[in-house]
Amino acid sequence: MNDTTARAGLPAPEQGLYFSREQLIGFSRFFADEVCSGKFPFVDFDPEQRWHRRIYRDRRVDVWLISWLPSQGTQLHDHGGSSGAFTVLSGVLTEAVVTGGSVLHDHERGTGSTVGFGAHYVHDVRNLGDAPAVSVHAYSAPLTSMTYYDLADGALSTITTLATDDPEPDVEPLPVRHAS
Repeated sequence: MNDTTARAGLPAPEQGLYFSREQLIGFSRFFADEVCSGKFPFVDFDPEQRWHRRIYRDRRVDVWLISWLPSQGTQLHDHGGSSGAFTVLSGVLTEAVVTGGSVLHDHERGTGSTVGFGAHYVHDVRNLGDAPAVSVHAYSAPLTSMTYYDLADGALSTITTLATDDPEPDVEPLPVRHAS
């Protein structure tokens, strides 16, 4: 068991290779607390794109610190078979989640909110507010790919799948369709 895993209260690697949704929630909260306590004082904001930095990685999980200026967001995507969780450290993020295969539901995620999800979760995340936001994201298994989707005429269709270990790969943005 490594020191970070022990401090986060997670099982040793021999007890299971990848983290469950519940464990990822705990892991993202642990790193959110670490960021808030000043252990990672390097949050930055980029007016051109979301700023992000990996703050931890081992063979089971990778953890990212991401900043969001107003109007910045992702496209509709999954995490290539990885489960995940994110915790909002400051600001408010809006998450649009695909349910029932073709319906988007918006959820406001304010400071202190944590969301955990399984391997087949399709969503987008945006800062629709007036203030910057910061979040911590954890993925297990560590990211190896992401698939991007479009939702049109009640059908979810794949746009592309990218091999990536970065939750913020360069992709051409599409218009956002949120629930009404």
